[in-house]
Amino acid sequence: MNRHRFNTVYLGAIVAILLIFPTPLLAAKLLDRIVAVVNDDIILLSELNERMVPYLERIQQQGFEAEQERQMRFKVREDMLNRLVDEKLTDQEIKRNDIEIDEAQIDKAIERIKASNYFTDEDLNNFLEQESMTMEQYRDQIREQILRSRLVNYQVKSKIVITEADLLENYNDHPELYEGKQHYHLRNILLRVPEGAVASEKQAVRDRIENIRQRIVNGESFAELAQSMSEGPAAANGGDIGDFEPSSLSPQILEALNDISPGETTTVLDTDLGFQLFYLEEITRDEGKSFESVKDEIHQRLFKEQVDSKFLTWLEELRSRSHIKVIN
Repeated sequence: MNRHRFNTVYLGAIVAILLIFPTPLLAAKLLDRIVAVVNDDIILLSELNERMVPYLERIQQQGFEAEQERQMRFKVREDMLNRLVDEKLTDQEIKRNDIEIDEAQIDKAIERIKASNYFTDEDLNNFLEQESMTMEQYRDQIREQILRSRLVNYQVKSKIVITEADLLENYNDHPELYEGKQHYHLRNILLRVPEGAVASEKQAVRDRIENIRQRIVNGESFAELAQSMSEGPAAANGGDIGDFEPSSLSPQILEALNDISPGETTTVLDTDLGFQLFYLEEITRDEGKSFESVKDEIHQRLFKEQVDSKFLTWLEELRSRSHIKVIN
């Protein structure tokens, strides 16, 4: 149906309503209007408003200032209208490609959903009641999801090819994901600064720990000095505080550790707890993951990334060759 024919048909429908219904009912009907034309389909204001309800309720519950709430409501309206346009376009493509499903397939999909959520029939009915949705509406929703999924399979997924070389390249490009995690085995010595200490008192504590560090440099045992002089909770254990991944350490401590090798002690660190020394006992690394053990995981990730990317590209192309008119 071309645009001229569409407008003529729609105008004819309005004239028919004028002739059949009395004025009060007509006034109520005219509260609704077209907000977008998508090829031969239309999107009504009532449809848009209905889809926006849960999002607007969440915005209202956040207690934003009036202007910020207005901007967010506008953004939700814009995003939702775009989503509805995309849904109309995909629904049209589903029809054009004769993609269909039967009721038995919807039954199977619902059974899978129930099984994955450990739902009984009663649980599902209670869920639908909470969502103010009938079983018929739920089945329609499932039908649309399956049809759109099949459209994506037809238009996008079936055209994606991921080779063994692609998988290996991705594995080698992301050592942070597949190499074993590094661990620092640490000991520490802590001297606390009294609360409210003046500069001279703080300096006295620093001088004490600098003296301890010098004794370590001169060959005394870090563990023995920690046991006799540290005020930290691990003092009795020779200051042994265990293993740490780099991500769990503060930038200050991590930077100091990067300047030393196992068997060495950091410079004195001024921390929130007080003055500290850290001794690097050893650096260990977990066993990494082999390529064979993560090949399927990489394939799933690459496949999803390509599906998302190619679907957006396909949708943009579909939009570009469609007649879409948004009516503000």
